[in-house]
Amino acid sequence: MAWLLAVLVVLGLGWIRLAPSDPARWHQRPEVAADRDMKGGVLRAVTTGPEGLARLDTVVRAAPRTRVLAGSVGQGMVTYVTRSRVFGFPDYTTAWQDGATLRIWARLRFGRSDLGVNRDRVDQWLAALGY
Repeated sequence: MAWLLAVLVVLGLGWIRLAPSDPARWHQRPEVAADRDMKGGVLRAVTTGPEGLARLDTVVRAAPRTRVLAGSVGQGMVTYVTRSRVFGFPDYTTAWQDGATLRIWARLRFGRSDLGVNRDRVDQWLAALGY
């Protein structure tokens, strides 16, 4: 019976690491875009001037285990996927330029709480920009 449990765990972890990311689902803006910390993510709004998204994009693309899922700076909105080091849990971060305000929405895909991982990551990215 222990081997069955081990197989189920391995299959579950494989699904988490290999599950496809549908841009239509994740490349979205939230209804409310004010600063907010949540159990599974974070919303941030920072006055950066019109170049905020381009500057953030440079920082995010240099982050480990992070890639662009959809969008571009030219389109005014980008969604990134960052995977955890060990198990490959995906977190999604959507950033968009709203006039002089850079808005960022980071959230988890699996589970109920990210233990502040998205908040910490976004705050580190903003600190790298000087905010």
